[in-house]
Amino acid sequence: MQVYNIPCGAIGTNTYLVYDEDTKKGFLIDPGAYSGGISEKIRELGIDIQYILLTHGHADHIMGIQGFREDFPGLKVMAHSGEKEMLGDSRLNMSVDFGNPVTVEADKYVEDGDELEVGGIEMKFLHTPGHSPGGMCIYIPKENTLFSGDTLFQNSIGRTDFPGCSFNDLAKAIHEKLWTLPDETQVFPGHMGPTSIGYEKGHNPFV
Repeated sequence: MQVYNIPCGAIGTNTYLVYDEDTKKGFLIDPGAYSGGISEKIRELGIDIQYILLTHGHADHIMGIQGFREDFPGLKVMAHSGEKEMLGDSRLNMSVDFGNPVTVEADKYVEDGDELEVGGIEMKFLHTPGHSPGGMCIYIPKENTLFSGDTLFQNSIGRTDFPGCSFNDLAKAIHEKLWTLPDETQVFPGHMGPTSIGYEKGHNPFV
């Protein structure tokens, strides 16, 4: 599995391009803004890009979706069912505040524990509400890799002062869903640099 991180948008959201090196099938995670450079990279590498996976529906994670859908017809968008209302309302997803109202209709809404395979990459969706009602992490067990969105950061966690947020829900999700993963699990968050489950269990001051 190959992972490229391309920070995008006004606040540098980590957009991840992930693909299986053998089959060349891949997906994008959280396109915070459209980037022709990402599309060029996909074509240059010969990747069959199949999905956009959303860890949640806030504006800084969804504003590039339409551009990539236009570049790659047939691209499917997946999100947790708890984000459906937010994705469909530019006020709730706060894209209005960025001066570019955006709504998104996902092609498929998933639930906690649902699985997806892209090429040889097998992943599981973990519902981790708190930063948003349908926030989720994407866990790839065979690669010891977690894409945590805005659930967990290096030495920090996602904000819980937006509508629909809950610190208690977020702390519970982290303890019950993430702290049970192997310590060596690499964590690729929605903002800032990578970390690991073991490091955060021992050092994160918020949880």
